[in-house]
Amino acid sequence: MIPIYDNIPSRSIPFVNYIMIGLCAIVFVFQASEKPGAEKLVEQYGMIPFRVTHPEETFEIKDLQIEEDYKGRQREVIVNRPGLPAGVTPIFTLFTCIFLHGGFMHFAGNMLFLYIFGDNVEDCFGHLGYLCLYLVGGVMASLSHLLTDPSSTIPTIGASGAIAAVMGGYFVLYPNAMVMTIIPLGGFMRMQMVPALLFLGLWFVIQIASGIGTQAGGGGVAWWAHIGGFVFGFIGAWILKATHHLRPLVQERVAPSQRLQSYRMKRGW
Repeated sequence: MIPIYDNIPSRSIPFVNYIMIGLCAIVFVFQASEKPGAEKLVEQYGMIPFRVTHPEETFEIKDLQIEEDYKGRQREVIVNRPGLPAGVTPIFTLFTCIFLHGGFMHFAGNMLFLYIFGDNVEDCFGHLGYLCLYLVGGVMASLSHLLTDPSSTIPTIGASGAIAAVMGGYFVLYPNAMVMTIIPLGGFMRMQMVPALLFLGLWFVIQIASGIGTQAGGGGVAWWAHIGGFVFGFIGAWILKATHHLRPLVQERVAPSQRLQSYRMKRGW
């Protein structure tokens, strides 16, 4: 399912959300460029669990290369080579990795989710509180992946763990919200408003199922980072909401048909 928009209006300009999207976009453009150092960015600033848990040790990383035989035929081969040292203190890559992405679809998908769910969470948390939720949630997501696979030498990158924390907060704050969603059905697409609880709940269940499957048979997605980020955002929002430390919630948009029906009921029609 692909979210398009929700029915919760923004009460204020979500400056922090826009800044996070902008920073990720700037880094992604640099990654996609041919400038010196761009090709090393993921390996130097991505979170490699083994490098974090063994900061003084060298390690090997798998690299995909193209080989050509004497007849000019090409083939892809995986070779082991020495891993690059981190561009910052290895533990700090738990933070830097959340601004990197592995490709356009990875970047675009993450930014779409952040754009849809982030503004309303920032509305309730306030700008500073939302910044803390996003950044700390991203670090906690990275830590969750680290704890589940501490010996991995695969770079972990992406804002999805931080965005999962935002989604966990949204799940608590807006249980009655609706999300316009594109649902693939065989050879065609259907647009449908679905409850946010259903959309986010199903998303979370998929992450857990995929995470368990990854533990059993490997995989290339940091599912447990998504799970850890979502749980952090859920618990944080629940505590702050229960202790009345958040701004009042924004009311849902009312569809024109619902507005007319409400008016008729008030007038006794």
